[in-house]
Amino acid sequence: MEKLPKIGLPILIGVVLLIIVLAKSAVTLDSGHAGVLYETLSGGVDPEKAPLGPGFHVIAPWNRVIDYETRQQEVAEKMAVLSSNGLDIKLDASILYQPEVKSLGKLHNQKGEDYLSRVLQPAIRSAARSVVGRYTPEQLYSSKRDAIQEEIFEETKKLVEPQFIQLNDILIRDVTLPSTIKEAIERKLKQEQESLEYEFRLESARKEAEKVIIEAKGKAESNRILSASLTDKILQDKGIEATVKLSESPNSKTIIIGSGDSGLPIILGNQ
Repeated sequence: MEKLPKIGLPILIGVVLLIIVLAKSAVTLDSGHAGVLYETLSGGVDPEKAPLGPGFHVIAPWNRVIDYETRQQEVAEKMAVLSSNGLDIKLDASILYQPEVKSLGKLHNQKGEDYLSRVLQPAIRSAARSVVGRYTPEQLYSSKRDAIQEEIFEETKKLVEPQFIQLNDILIRDVTLPSTIKEAIERKLKQEQESLEYEFRLESARKEAEKVIIEAKGKAESNRILSASLTDKILQDKGIEATVKLSESPNSKTIIIGSGDSGLPIILGNQ
């Protein structure tokens, strides 16, 4: 150190201090993240100031940046709720959410970094209890699951959106009922399916019988009309037409005119 010029030592110290200050002042945010600037000398986070985006930032060394992930995130939630008739139901759900980027300052000031446990999870539990309480176990297990999922989503959304959280979806992965109730529902559903199949077979047989009756009636009506139209005069005319055609045939034959029934000719021959 004694060999350093007198002016060189202050420069060296200044460079070291500058490096330390830059190290404390430099902040890098990854893609899918945003930063809330906490200004120590200005009373904390300004909720109206836009958050810092991904990339490299230099801030005053006495300030700090709170890093928030802004991409869609998923959290699994297992809930115990009651059906409309008071039975214990367990729901296994996935919540897809993300913070509102433009409102990160407000979210930080009002809810903090642990907004998931403070806002989102209590909201979905409350919505699930409210929605499931309107339905029977059978509806939860079978026909109404999609409707229930949508209702839970809509009610949760109403609760969290005013608190600067964007709710993207809620997926009900599983509904667990007491085993005795589940078995009873499955037996009932099986019986209903068998009953529907039996009714379908009966309906098919009824339609086939109606088809046969309609065809028979049509055939009988056709025969009636045909019989009514075949008068003696028509038969005689047809017989004469046939006699003329036969007489033109090269086959040997004997035709006795007016000797048959109703005056029709009698045809004698080898063919």
